[in-house]
Amino acid sequence: MIDIIGYVGTILILVSFSMKDIRKLRLINILSCLIFVIYGFLISSKPTIILNISVIILNLYFLLKKDKNYE
Repeated sequence: MIDIIGYVGTILILVSFSMKDIRKLRLINILSCLIFVIYGFLISSKPTIILNISVIILNLYFLLKKDKNYE
């Protein structure tokens, strides 16, 4: 079951990079990172958790920054 979670996260990352719309790319990438954070906890991997939380923060920052530029 744990491997399946890792594979789902991997597939979502691949899907996110196929998006032409940067907003959709970031949203799907956030979802995949959340799955990898769960996966990281399940396999007790701090580097996996730290990396994916960092990517979530970066994606949220750029999503919010972009939204503010359109106001």
